[in-house]
Amino acid sequence: MTVVKKEARVSGLDLARALSIFGMIVVNYKIAMMADGSGPSWLAGFAGLFEGRASAVFVVLAGIGISLMTRKARRGDEPELAKQKLVLRKRSAYLLALGLFLLALGWTADILHYYALFLFAASFLIRSSDRFLAGAAVTAVLAGQCAQLALNYGAGWDASFHSYTDFWTVGGFIRNLFFNGFHPALPWFAFFLTGMLIGRLDLTDPSVRAKRVTVSLIVFAACELISRLAMKLSSAAVGDAGGRYLFETKPMPPNLLYMISATSTAVLVIFACIYVMEKLPGRRMLTALVHTGQMALSHYILHVVAGLGLLEALGMLENGSLPFSVAYSIGYFAAAVGASLLWRRKFTRGPLEALMRKL
Repeated sequence: MTVVKKEARVSGLDLARALSIFGMIVVNYKIAMMADGSGPSWLAGFAGLFEGRASAVFVVLAGIGISLMTRKARRGDEPELAKQKLVLRKRSAYLLALGLFLLALGWTADILHYYALFLFAASFLIRSSDRFLAGAAVTAVLAGQCAQLALNYGAGWDASFHSYTDFWTVGGFIRNLFFNGFHPALPWFAFFLTGMLIGRLDLTDPSVRAKRVTVSLIVFAACELISRLAMKLSSAAVGDAGGRYLFETKPMPPNLLYMISATSTAVLVIFACIYVMEKLPGRRMLTALVHTGQMALSHYILHVVAGLGLLEALGMLENGSLPFSVAYSIGYFAAAVGASLLWRRKFTRGPLEALMRKL
């Protein structure tokens, strides 16, 4: 019974990875096609559901994966600790190289170079206590919020927030990486640390998950309610734009309420996926999505290189149509799921995942 539950836990995490990849595809294609505000309100609402949420799930899952991978090293095995530190640092360098490759192609919304920083930092935190990780997460969130209040959040961005004008300078790169990029380390590292804490829980125990789900639901509802009330009440003092900047639960800027709300969403999605895999094991569609999640890194790279590359070759990249961007996102993801099934017939890991394992 324990083995079945562990398999469901792992499959549930892969299912959550697949859903996060789908959400990032929807958001990223909308950004790339400059399709903001062009389409029916219900479709804009659907696409907006994934903004800053899908990528948050992706980063929390990364933290969970690190805790699961380093479980033996945390138990006092010194050679294993040294080995895992080296593995994390090599993988960090690998992801940095992939992220810089996408950035060189002009993909400014890349998440991998941030992910690389998180992995490198995690190599120093393998044996850190739960209290220390929680404190570091809170510190990252508060530091990010203070920076948003004290510094110019728009520095480096053009008027449309699609192009970062001085990204390839030392100052611009560091500012983007830590402060006002799409997934800045302050406060986004808190998502990763939260994942590390979750990965230390017994996720096969339904009671453990139930407690976190209950708390996450309450916190999510409270954050969204506070956000709406605060924006309304503060508009007279700071204006509508100022209220949104301070209190809206959108990812740019990643303010305090956004971070808490998105963390709650990530917990709910991940635990729901584990539950689904426990209750519906072996379902064909779920298996296909699990295989897709197991190839998340490869699909992330391909959705930029192949998915956007095709649109650019056809001259359809910046068409500005929200219905087209969402339809194309769904079609591309369906193709990715099909490709994952075909690939898994011959290989156990995705191409970029297999290369990373060899490190």
